[in-house]
Amino acid sequence: MFEWLGENWWALWLTVFLAFAVIEMLTLDLFFIMLGGGALAALVAHVVGAEFWLQIVVFCIVSLLMIVFVRPVAMKHLRKGPADQLSNVDRLIGQSAVVMESVSTAGGLVKIGGDVWSARSTGGTIAAGESVRVTRIDGATAVVSPGTPE
Repeated sequence: MFEWLGENWWALWLTVFLAFAVIEMLTLDLFFIMLGGGALAALVAHVVGAEFWLQIVVFCIVSLLMIVFVRPVAMKHLRKGPADQLSNVDRLIGQSAVVMESVSTAGGLVKIGGDVWSARSTGGTIAAGESVRVTRIDGATAVVSPGTPE
C-alpha cells in the first residue's frame, strides 16, 4: 500500500481536500476550505511533476496566503447585508417596547412585540406603561432606555 501511495500522491492530496471540505461543511468558518485550497494547489504541483517536499511547501504557502488574504475578504462579504436580514435577538435591538412592570437597574418586565422580557434600565426607574427603546440584549434580559426608537 505504501508503495502505491508513494507513486500516487495525488490520491493523498485529494483525500486531504475532501476531508477539509467535509470539516468546513460542519464548521462553516471558511478556515478549513482555505486549507482545502492549499491541498488542491499541492495536487496541481504533483500533476506538474513536483517532488513531495515541494508539494508540502506549496500546500503550506497557498494555505497561509488564502487564510491571510482571501478569508477576511470572504468573511466581510458574507457578513454584509441589510438590517432586515438580522436574526434572533439582533433584530430586537433598537425596537420599541412597553414597560409592563416598573423597570430599574435591578430589573423589571417589558413587552417587545408580543413577548414579555425581563429587563433592566440603563439608568433610573421607568414606570409601567411608558415606551422604551431596547439598547441591547444581555443573555435573556433586555437592556432598555427611556424614549422611542430613532
